[in-house]
Amino acid sequence: MSREKTLIKAGEDFIVHLEMERNLSPRTIQSYRSDLKGFFTFLSEGDNTEDYLAAASVRTVDQLLVRGYLAALHRQRLKKASIGRKMAALNTFFRFLLQKGYLDANPLTGMSAPRKDRHLPIHLSVDETHDLLTQEFHDDEKGRRDRALLELFYSTGIRLRELTDLNREDIDFSQALIKVRGKGRRERIVPVGAPALSALRSYMDLHTENCHDNVGGKSPLIRGRNDRRIHPRTVERILDKYILSAGIGKKIGPHALRHSFATHLLNAGADLRSIQELLGHKSLSTTQRYTAVNVGRLMEIYDQAHPQGRGGAK
Repeated sequence: MSREKTLIKAGEDFIVHLEMERNLSPRTIQSYRSDLKGFFTFLSEGDNTEDYLAAASVRTVDQLLVRGYLAALHRQRLKKASIGRKMAALNTFFRFLLQKGYLDANPLTGMSAPRKDRHLPIHLSVDETHDLLTQEFHDDEKGRRDRALLELFYSTGIRLRELTDLNREDIDFSQALIKVRGKGRRERIVPVGAPALSALRSYMDLHTENCHDNVGGKSPLIRGRNDRRIHPRTVERILDKYILSAGIGKKIGPHALRHSFATHLLNAGADLRSIQELLGHKSLSTTQRYTAVNVGRLMEIYDQAHPQGRGGAK
């Protein structure tokens, strides 16, 4: 028999568990908090009130109630990926309740998340990447900064937040490596190519003095307004500017440079395990989506290398 616990108090205990025991990042915890709030809001709608929710026991949550919540999400026309994420958050919450003895069974048992629509990652071709990185950059602080961040994106395949979180202390020029803090606060070491190192050194030479942000007294690598750590949205605007000036007719965001990095490595013969390590993917299945992008290239190689090619003798 489960122990008595109100939903609100159980939710508060869950968030503390994520912070103190699982040591998740603030952004991940905020995502869990938002998804849990959405579920609680659904429970308090209709004939129920916030007063009801404040007094409601965890044991009032059953499979019928959860199915009603998922049906409401479908009626809102949420994307399948969004519904799947909310289900995953609830599943983690319910497993926590089971572990603590607040529930006797997981209400999500037997329910599966909607199958995600398969979208191939948007990426630049090698020629498009060359056009982006070899265009004219002003020889001033902003121009050197812009070149450095674009070169660094393509050279390392790091995420937008990973780039903006980099500190000067994370660059090892002698070993051509950077220390990256990824999702779940996992750290990894990533090699950096010569063009990116050269662009970084040129930019950092303008800042012989260190400027510190307000988190841990670290010195940010890439700076934005008021000489502080650059904001991710600023990076997105910078990329938009250079994509336009390079004449690239695609909607490209920072993550597309990450996809380009992975796709070009795969095309050049790198194995998936190595790419997984470089990208910081926890699961190899996440990396495997690049194999779908690579099929076209494999067919080209087959046609060029096989005596008969596809479809018979030529």
